[in-house]
Amino acid sequence: MDYLIGTLDTLLKDRQMAQLVFVLLMAAAVFCLALAGMFLLSTLFNPVRSRLQHVVAPATGAVAQGGALGPLIKTLSPYVLPKKETDRSRTRDRLIHGGFRGDNALSNFYAIKTLLIVGLPLTVFFSLNWLPGLNTLQIIQAVAGAMLVGAVGPNYVLNKLIQRRKRRLYNGFPDALDLLVVCTEAGYGLKPAIQRVADELVVGHPELSEELSLVNSEMRAGVDRVDALKNLADRTGLEEISGLVSLLSQSLRFGTSTAESLRIYSEEFRDKRMQRAEETAATISTKMVFPLVLCMFPAFFVVAIGPGLVGLLDHVQVH
Repeated sequence: MDYLIGTLDTLLKDRQMAQLVFVLLMAAAVFCLALAGMFLLSTLFNPVRSRLQHVVAPATGAVAQGGALGPLIKTLSPYVLPKKETDRSRTRDRLIHGGFRGDNALSNFYAIKTLLIVGLPLTVFFSLNWLPGLNTLQIIQAVAGAMLVGAVGPNYVLNKLIQRRKRRLYNGFPDALDLLVVCTEAGYGLKPAIQRVADELVVGHPELSEELSLVNSEMRAGVDRVDALKNLADRTGLEEISGLVSLLSQSLRFGTSTAESLRIYSEEFRDKRMQRAEETAATISTKMVFPLVLCMFPAFFVVAIGPGLVGLLDHVQVH
């Protein structure tokens, strides 16, 4: 406490003002803590709300709504969400690409981001009480760094989750494409073929199986097949799946053979995979230059030239 008052006194250059600011900060912290406790207690111990939550959203629905923090996030969401609809749509698409399709995914993301932006600097600021040797500039730099981590960290983690999910979808796409070709050539329609492929990929590629099952569920609910396939492309964000969706949409629109279209696309996809593998292999020689220069060449020069240099130095010392 004395350290905090001293820091405020150093910043404000006024002892009384520093004490007043300290009291106001403590009052605001206690008020926020009390407000959060009231929300939590009202959610945990209100029988009517608990009963409604179990009836409306049983099991997984309660987790999707945020559990006990759901009412608090819902209350704070108008203040933490961006004002522009374009920013909301962009973030919502990124969350969908990362596999977060819940109704409260956007609110939860910005709530976590806001909590980190506010909580990390406060945690760093109060934890610096154990390091009295730091000056005011270092404290401000540490707090600013913590705030930067809180602002950038969620976006970085989300990008990594998107990349990992896209990689899994891409790895399972060739198997799904081959199974679609086999099913359509065996006489299956598009809807049963997609469902059969989704059932077969449950173990090996669960993410892609879930997406295909969702496409089939949309078709059963009355969504047009073309729209359901376009939704699949929007959810995954992969160019390969977008190309397959465009091909199937054209095939359904013009009445061409779906099996033949899938076979042609499968051959083109194999060619693309081979070209990508050759492109990756062609860059290996360039990437190997840096390890060779930094690791192999110094050891080679020591072994090849070292004995000669030692002999030359001995000869010079003798003379």
